[in-house]
Amino acid sequence: MNDRQADAFWTVDPDASLQSLLDDPDCPKLLSRVLTTIHSWQLRSETTVGRTLRASQLMPQWTAALLALGARVTVEDEDGAREVDLEALVQRQAKGDVTALHVPQRADSGWGEAHVARTPSDDPIVAAHAVVRADGGVVEEARITLTGVSSDPVWIAAASSPLVGQRLDDDQIGAVAAAVRDEVEPEGDYLGGADYRRAMAGVLTRRALEACVVSLTEGDGDE
Repeated sequence: MNDRQADAFWTVDPDASLQSLLDDPDCPKLLSRVLTTIHSWQLRSETTVGRTLRASQLMPQWTAALLALGARVTVEDEDGAREVDLEALVQRQAKGDVTALHVPQRADSGWGEAHVARTPSDDPIVAAHAVVRADGGVVEEARITLTGVSSDPVWIAAASSPLVGQRLDDDQIGAVAAAVRDEVEPEGDYLGGADYRRAMAGVLTRRALEACVVSLTEGDGDE
């Protein structure tokens, strides 16, 4: 089903079920967290990877986690096969049939996830996912994605960019959380108003980044 490759990517067949991914020991910890805390066994067993990649609104937290990890996909059309960022596929900047999903496996990365829901069994009202790669305590790459904060299923936060070259300390985390809160464009509904969703975007981003710090300190990245 998957192939651990020299370039440290976990490669997955789009016809694989989400449950089979969870059963794989190479499944990145962030994906395992999202799959087990948000989605049921039945849904994981009935849903294929390819189906989620074709419709990000189907399981937005899963898609958001993949985007935070910097996943790529191989797509094939009449011009042949090529590898592109998953972000390009989600934003409809790339077309074609998905023939493989590639998820980075990095030991120097920390990850974090935080969400809020009415009950533990409900879908999240707002969720935040963060992945930070650091060297010597200095951030080299950072991605933050959220759900429930715009009309689009997944929001890719621009506010993560200023973290590069900085240390992931309380001041930086607070500044990024505030910037994410200001940049999102939530729409209110019966689960939560726009102001509530905006506030939660900041709170959950902070929690996800704080979890990244713990993950980096404990060496809890994927390798």
